[in-house]
Amino acid sequence: MNILFKKDTWQEIYYSLRNNKLRTFLTMIGVGWGMFLYVSLLGAAKGMENGFDKLFSGFATNSIFLWAQKTSIPYEGFPKGREVHLQLSDMEMLKRKVNAIDYISPQNARGSFTGTPGESMSRNGKSATYSLTGDYSVGNKISEKKLIFGRYLNDADVMGNKNVVVIGEEIYKNFFNAKKKENPVGMQVNIKGIFFNVIGVFRVKKGGGFENDRTAFIPLSTYTKMYNAGEQIDMFAIVSKPNANVNGVEEDVKQMLKTKNKVSPEDTNAFGSFNLGKEFKKLTGFLTGMQLLTIIVGTLTILAGVIAISNILLITVKERTKEIGIRRALGAKPAEVRNQILLESVVITLSSGILGFMCGIFVLIILNMVTQNQDEFPFYNPTVNYGNVFGAMAVMVILGLIIGMIPAQRAVKIRPIEALRSE
Repeated sequence: MNILFKKDTWQEIYYSLRNNKLRTFLTMIGVGWGMFLYVSLLGAAKGMENGFDKLFSGFATNSIFLWAQKTSIPYEGFPKGREVHLQLSDMEMLKRKVNAIDYISPQNARGSFTGTPGESMSRNGKSATYSLTGDYSVGNKISEKKLIFGRYLNDADVMGNKNVVVIGEEIYKNFFNAKKKENPVGMQVNIKGIFFNVIGVFRVKKGGGFENDRTAFIPLSTYTKMYNAGEQIDMFAIVSKPNANVNGVEEDVKQMLKTKNKVSPEDTNAFGSFNLGKEFKKLTGFLTGMQLLTIIVGTLTILAGVIAISNILLITVKERTKEIGIRRALGAKPAEVRNQILLESVVITLSSGILGFMCGIFVLIILNMVTQNQDEFPFYNPTVNYGNVFGAMAVMVILGLIIGMIPAQRAVKIRPIEALRSE
């Protein structure tokens, strides 16, 4: 279109907008506000998604934590209130019969989630009570520990019933010289009168996870001998295969255990569980819903702003009736008049969108700076997909053209002789 490359075209647009500064500014606010909401809210939703991803990093989010409780329904001659227990042999049975299970990690513990008192630990005259957990090496795949010294338990530690321990940072600070960054690997800590070699130290980030840094991990086999636990297990951490239905896996596991322990299929109390996969799916669904709502709100606000631009241009066309008549009398073609009005609509729309986009990005930068080191708050690196933004810009321009056709057609229909007579 030659009209785009004519200096007179842009001068006319400039003078038209300058002569109606307040009206133009108020009109631009509608579209700009819509783009601002679109960018800032979409970026904030992404920041929350990134924050939760960071919070759950190192966790198998398709996992289930399961423990035994008491029956609530009499069954096959057994009264209600009977205690049931998980057995180490249940692990192989479940892996064999529930194909959707990827891997299982059994755990026994004192303190932490069991509600039992912790265990006394000491070194060089210092003593304190901390949580103690017997674990398999695969437990670190379910909830990965951030190690600051050494390593985590391995299969050889479990198979060999070794007296080795991985301690939390709080235990490390109490028993070792943390200020001088003393390396505790190879040194010993007394747990229940038994000396354990420290093989690693882990740190738990603030607000992140089910564990704390006041816990020590030892091989499950060693824990079993210490407390004469036999085959009994406090909890199974079960991870389903990537494409499996986590809820289905949870139900299948419980039914298998109910059958083995002669528990009524209708008993919902015999085995307790926490389905992290289910909760994580709810969370991701909520975040997706937020993003969708943001797109809808932003789009509707932009549409309302574009309609306002059309109304303003209708008023402008009416005010410029005489001017349009003179142009038509001097030989201006209807297409030229129409294109001039459409171009004004696009300029206002696009300028408003760019301004709203810049303000939205500025707000996201401020939010990122404020929340950058706040690990306990699930918000991290708020960003927007530029493809979505450019798509929104394109929609804005198209809407501007479509809505701008109304005042443009009205301008074209003005007859030169009638326009020259208007006041």
